[in-house]
Amino acid sequence: MDIESVRAHCLSLPHVTEDIQWQNDLLMRIGGKMFAVLALDPAAEHCMSFKCTREKFAELVEKPGIRPAPYVARYHWVALESFDALPARELKVLLDTAYQLIRDKLPAKTKKQFGNSSGPSVSILQTDNSTSSS
Repeated sequence: MDIESVRAHCLSLPHVTEDIQWQNDLLMRIGGKMFAVLALDPAAEHCMSFKCTREKFAELVEKPGIRPAPYVARYHWVALESFDALPARELKVLLDTAYQLIRDKLPAKTKKQFGNSSGPSVSILQTDNSTSSS
């Protein structure tokens, strides 16, 4: 994947907005809350960061090219040094999960404004091939 394909995937999710903040970062948001950040500066130490579950955070930071995201690691955000740190399919699932994690914590009033479109199915939280439920 690259910045444009990640951006396109994120914007394909219901009610996602984007904006530039901190001069060089493209923020992907749901209900005004960030779920992914893309670095627009090619010289940045990482190309993107996103929210994940506590368990997935522990797993991902053990992989080469993935580290705890600066400033937000305590909230289980990881940073990718390059887009090829993860296969495209896995990255899409992780972005869907990040979206859902943030969406689920939005205030009821905000969720109600979205209507019936609930976004990706909750089953996206299971990213491996096992059949156990989380």
